[in-house]
Amino acid sequence: MSTIKILLAEDHQVVREGTRQLLEQEADFTVVGEASNGETAMQLAQELRPDVVLMDVHMPKVNGLEATKRIKATASGIRVLILSAYEDDHYIFPLLEAGADGYLLKTTSGAELIRSIRAVYRGETVLDPQVTSKVVSQITKKKSYQSTAMVESLTEREIEVLQAVASGKSNKEVAEELYISPYTVQVHLRNIFGKLGVNSRTEAVTYALREGWIKLDTG
Repeated sequence: MSTIKILLAEDHQVVREGTRQLLEQEADFTVVGEASNGETAMQLAQELRPDVVLMDVHMPKVNGLEATKRIKATASGIRVLILSAYEDDHYIFPLLEAGADGYLLKTTSGAELIRSIRAVYRGETVLDPQVTSKVVSQITKKKSYQSTAMVESLTEREIEVLQAVASGKSNKEVAEELYISPYTVQVHLRNIFGKLGVNSRTEAVTYALREGWIKLDTG
């Protein structure tokens, strides 16, 4: 089993300690360092080369936005997962534009945090459900889509994959639901991206929602 190296960037010591205790219960997690401010987070990211940085937004010296920009610019292989108390647009969108691989709210459960760290480590984008609705709304308003007639039609299986993705399932969970392999899910997603002319799961789901091919699970 490969070990996921994690750097914690959080200015509240009690939160860092609690998060570390939670994560170190997982056999495939290793917390390689802790940072109480953004400046230290950037330094440790370079020195320790973690797989995932769990990043707070408000920190002394350098905030989470600037730290994320610098880390992604100088060490693109490092994944950054934001764990924030804020769900405001002016926090979410600049951080995603800066290259954050996911955005969770601090109200998330420990189990969801663990699942999300594994997901961003695999290269997936993870968004809190409250954040997803904002991102979908923003993309729908701004995205200039091709007409449906110009888009190569999706297969029934590709629609099923998109519907499962829209409900927040990981590739592994989609594979289990549809009785296919995670690799096959990746192939379907790659084909979907090519057909729709998009670059991410969120864009693909937004496109399909807009065209009425799938429905958003609000349960």
